[in-house]
Amino acid sequence: MVKILTNMPLAIYRKYRPKKLADLIGQEIIVEVIKNAAISDKFSHAYLFFGPRGSGKTTTARLIAKIANCEKRQENEKFKATGEPCNECLSCREIDENRAMDVIEIDAASNRGIDEIRNLKEAIKFSPTSRRYKVYIIDEVHQLTKEAFNALLKTLEEPPAHAIFILATTEYEKVPATILSRTQRFHFKRLPLGQIIEKLELIVKEEKIKADEDVLELIAASAEGSFRDAESLLDQIAGMEEQISFENVEKILGRVGFIRTSEMVDALLKNNSDGALNVLAKINEGGFNLNQFNKDLISYLRRVLALKFSALLENEFKKELTQNELNLLKKHSQMLDSAAMEQKTINLLKSLIRAYGEMKYSPFPIIPLEVAIIENLRKN
Repeated sequence: MVKILTNMPLAIYRKYRPKKLADLIGQEIIVEVIKNAAISDKFSHAYLFFGPRGSGKTTTARLIAKIANCEKRQENEKFKATGEPCNECLSCREIDENRAMDVIEIDAASNRGIDEIRNLKEAIKFSPTSRRYKVYIIDEVHQLTKEAFNALLKTLEEPPAHAIFILATTEYEKVPATILSRTQRFHFKRLPLGQIIEKLELIVKEEKIKADEDVLELIAASAEGSFRDAESLLDQIAGMEEQISFENVEKILGRVGFIRTSEMVDALLKNNSDGALNVLAKINEGGFNLNQFNKDLISYLRRVLALKFSALLENEFKKELTQNELNLLKKHSQMLDSAAMEQKTINLLKSLIRAYGEMKYSPFPIIPLEVAIIENLRKN
């Protein structure tokens, strides 16, 4: 992991952004394909990167821009065989510092009209100012208008040899088929919890931040598969106190930890109305986001139920949970030891989903959740 050093303090997610393909975590197949293309100098003229936010799409686009224009690769065949940028030449440094004139990043969310794409079509005709390739990175490409997509299509059909297009989106299904067919497509996976925690551990060690393992687990879980979100959350919290406490992280995020969610599920499965309502009251008094808590409950019970009917799912859940969390989940799954308990859990899950929809529009979000709990415990 290589840090960018500047006179101005950098946000953690920028400071620890991958500077070579080997630093890109969780997207091994994509890394292998791009590295092979780099070694053989067979870059596509157009790529489409799609997948959840914070999974490395824009970072990978910048890496391609660096590799394609790296001066050392053009001069040194032995280094070229590594398929990586050197991060030392002027071209690599300019891209790292966001001042490369031949790497143009466009946010389609705010530049979505036909005029912007027409300007791109005119500009792309001219050769790069100082590098080998002009690289156009269009983020959130699904937000382009129909007319803009049509204009972009013509450019993708007959691109100049010096141009590389990299389109990125979180909503693949909204990109027209005509655009898809003219790109190499790469699906970026949601990142496993364990890998996010590992990276956070490296960062806190490097930055000398004091944080216990359960704190990093909660931050990683709150990021929902996004490295960038996890790093931004850590950045936000790290400056507030010398030793990051679990309780303060809960308050800042407005989200309760996995253990407290597990306590609620334990009370619900044991038909312990006093315990369940007491946990809920404490969470409400603590000012936590009840919608998020119900969402976490639904997710927890869904896993409990799924694990009961398919033990093979344990391998999938390992990507999303720590070993301690998985052990709690398995314990609760084993509590569904009869058809009646299975049906009870299904009914509870349905009630919580219904309550979640009602909570969004209620001035008293605790009431739909409380009623759902009472109704299901009263039936047993």
